[in-house]
Amino acid sequence: MSSTLEAKGAGLSKGRLGVAGIVFFVVAASAPMAGMTGVVPVAAVLGNGAAVPGAYVFVGIILLLFSVGFTAMSHKVTNAGAFFAYVGKGLGLNMGVAASFVSVLAYMAVQFCIYGFFAAMMSFTFAGMGVDLPWFVWFVVGWVFVTLLSLFSVDVGAKFLGVLTSLEVLSMLITGIAILANGGPEGWNFEASFAPTNVFAGGFAGTAGIALAFAFASFIGFESTAIYGEEAKDPKKTVRRATYWAVGIIAGLFAIVSFAMMTGMGSSSVIDQILERSDGLADPAAVLFSLAGEYVGPWMATLMQVLIITSLFAGLLAFQNAGARYFFAMSRGGTLPAKLATTNRRGAPSGGVWTMSIAGFIVVGLFAVFALDPILNLFYWLSAVAVLAITLVEILVSIAVIAYFSKNEGANVWQGKIAPALAAIGMSLAMYLIVARFNLLAGTAADGVDPSLPESAFGLSPLGWFLVTLPAIFFVIGLIVGIVNKKENATLTQDMMS
Repeated sequence: MSSTLEAKGAGLSKGRLGVAGIVFFVVAASAPMAGMTGVVPVAAVLGNGAAVPGAYVFVGIILLLFSVGFTAMSHKVTNAGAFFAYVGKGLGLNMGVAASFVSVLAYMAVQFCIYGFFAAMMSFTFAGMGVDLPWFVWFVVGWVFVTLLSLFSVDVGAKFLGVLTSLEVLSMLITGIAILANGGPEGWNFEASFAPTNVFAGGFAGTAGIALAFAFASFIGFESTAIYGEEAKDPKKTVRRATYWAVGIIAGLFAIVSFAMMTGMGSSSVIDQILERSDGLADPAAVLFSLAGEYVGPWMATLMQVLIITSLFAGLLAFQNAGARYFFAMSRGGTLPAKLATTNRRGAPSGGVWTMSIAGFIVVGLFAVFALDPILNLFYWLSAVAVLAITLVEILVSIAVIAYFSKNEGANVWQGKIAPALAAIGMSLAMYLIVARFNLLAGTAADGVDPSLPESAFGLSPLGWFLVTLPAIFFVIGLIVGIVNKKENATLTQDMMS
């Protein structure tokens, strides 16, 4: 396959993506259908009940603040490595390399964890049709198609994601509008879902913190807009517009549809309704599916069961593309072996694509060899690591923006100082919440600890503490590589200037 596509030194294809194309990659990466079915019910029961929509609005505001400085930097740096180039410009080359290692950990972890969820859903769905195959077989099927599609021109992937993502979003909006038009058993209750007293009830150390931790986890991937800057039609404008559109769409979609879900069940009885519809959270997806069947029709519930699989596949393709471009940028700059910077005749970073694919096959294969569960282990463990890692890098980017614009022109006080400072504070809060609730997010609670209880914060098993420290470990490794690899990194310094 590679023999027909390979061509060294061609570079990434230029001018292939507009705002819509990048937005499709980003929204697909957030896998909204998977989040709405798997995250919202759990966040409501264990967190702040009917106020989950408000948690998404709060997190969306923080990420919009982050986007202000983030997009200001996109005017100064156009690089497929985005985060590490931004940190390198603001905090120095060594910090940039360290951030790149953490970013790669994040994208690889989220890619591999989605493979677990996808394979498990495929196995469960087809078993109901009489085709009973092990989950690893379905992983291989998905792996082959994701690898093939990511070796084509980036606009091919964008068009493919555009179809899948549009169907996914449209089905949820139709269901949400139908519920809101009906009014549910109690009518609209904005206070229950959006009043700050309800959103933050229980405090950051309690139930509100649980809901917010899940909300932050739902947004991973929004920051990947800048990764496609080199392939955008007008990088300086496209990245900025795509970032704001992506954050707005993701936050708005989660807030509107989750509010519709609360309305459809009745705000005062949300928790009881969720537990009843999901069999005690054993099947959280059944909550949205049952509401779709009740307010739209059985056909919509059936369609959504298919779309959750396509949602996961779209997420796989989006993160495959993002991770491949990170490897390309790091290799092109000398941080990793130059061979990984290979591109093919279609302008795809084939070296990075194969690195992501081979690493994924090995890691997921190990989970299968050791008979670990694709959801309880592979998905929960690595998704929590990914969220923690990307949050760490976002904090570094916010600080880097302040450092860069304190010495250089190109941003006003709001863009270069106030907004990124507020974002750094907000993302630091996110990191605290994620670490505090890591036992719940990853399923790695210490013996005798019930992670669903507010007082269980930081009650982690030895495995949990190891997973929590992985981003820090990768950061230190990257820092060492940056210090030792001075000759090669001289090239990276020039690369970051582009």
